[in-house]
Amino acid sequence: MLLTLTTTRRPATDLGYLLVKHPDRVHSFDVPTGTAYVLYPEATDERCTAALLLDVDPQRLRSQRDTFELGQYVNDRPYAASSLLAAALAKTFRSAMRGASKDRPELAAESIPLEIRVPVLRGTTDLAARLFGPLGWDVTATPIPLEPEIGGDSRYVDLRLAGTARLADALNHLYVLLPVLDDAKHYWVAPDEIDKLLRSGAGWLANHPEKVLVARRYLAHRKHLADSALSRLEVDEPPAEEEAELPVARKVSLAEQRRDAVLAALAEVDAARVLDLGCGGGALLAALAKDRRFTEIVGCDVSSRALDQASRRVRLDRLPERQRDRIKLYQSALTYRDDRLRGYDAAVLMEVIEHVDPPRLPALEATVFGHARPRAVVVTTPNAEYNVHYEGLSGMRHSDHRFEWTRAEFEDWARRTADRYGYAVTFRPVGEEHETTGPPTQLAIFTSTEVTA
Repeated sequence: MLLTLTTTRRPATDLGYLLVKHPDRVHSFDVPTGTAYVLYPEATDERCTAALLLDVDPQRLRSQRDTFELGQYVNDRPYAASSLLAAALAKTFRSAMRGASKDRPELAAESIPLEIRVPVLRGTTDLAARLFGPLGWDVTATPIPLEPEIGGDSRYVDLRLAGTARLADALNHLYVLLPVLDDAKHYWVAPDEIDKLLRSGAGWLANHPEKVLVARRYLAHRKHLADSALSRLEVDEPPAEEEAELPVARKVSLAEQRRDAVLAALAEVDAARVLDLGCGGGALLAALAKDRRFTEIVGCDVSSRALDQASRRVRLDRLPERQRDRIKLYQSALTYRDDRLRGYDAAVLMEVIEHVDPPRLPALEATVFGHARPRAVVVTTPNAEYNVHYEGLSGMRHSDHRFEWTRAEFEDWARRTADRYGYAVTFRPVGEEHETTGPPTQLAIFTSTEVTA
């Protein structure tokens, strides 16, 4: 999956400053669906091109919509631009999308000549023109033909855009409209997607002739979300001239709130040596590694692929030796005893227990609370009562969840486990708490009641 950005505004290599990516290097980023690369096939004073290449890992494409066993492998997702590419744009060009450039702030505010190409994109010539044309782009969307023996055109186009615009505006146009052309999202569309749409559509979406189509497709045809977005477009007024430079508060995602709650719990129990059990791709590990109060950090997962991803996320191979020695990665199943996990200050099970089959939970409890026996254990898990707020959600939040507990069920399990293994337990809400259904995530802090000499 490929997207290229080209400018001829001299010196053209200043594009590297705007994107915060040096033209002489190949930059790689781990994303939830694979690996994104940023490289420069050409970089001269006269012309500079930055390419975003997304290498999709089919094994990470777990979709509940797959209707047959190999659905995650037999599809166009690794090749045709979609919300996967839009998400990679947001990850790799975050500063550029905000219009921020430490080295070239005046250039970030300037409209520059740009050429954009997306070689394979699901959509039609007409729709591409209707979406990008009103934004001032010269649009060329060439249908990609099927194989000669079949004849005719496929449902994909080779999209080329040319025009003069701020780079931030161009990136935000792409971030919104690529998923709209594809008409699919690779992740669950929750209410916070409205804020993403309005933030990236600021200054252009409200006056776009296809704003209704954009809102409905971007929000996965969830009518109440689209209606809410459109109503906010109608009433939201642009800031007054003197307020234009004021910072806009960003809504903190539930994943960030959960991570911060776990870090706060670890600080509360004064943990320095920490186990991240079921660490997955390393989201929490990366946060732990940035905090010097944690002198030893262990990530543990049964999946070697997840550990490879975690290693890349914390840039383990690039860390100075002293920092690298703080971090260890172990492949281990949490339902089997592992002596390497004994003797730590705290262990974290962040969104892990719901992935374990209920008959195997006693084995996990014995391994973590009985054998490893850290001074403290922090556990987070979804609150099933909150699921009613996710429109269209039937069943559980993730296809790999084996169960999701109500607050009463989680507290019952936690208290029984604490009593069995000699811990005290307290509970915390994570996320915005609803007066009836409680928070989206529930957290428990177990602290050992053993008296140490």
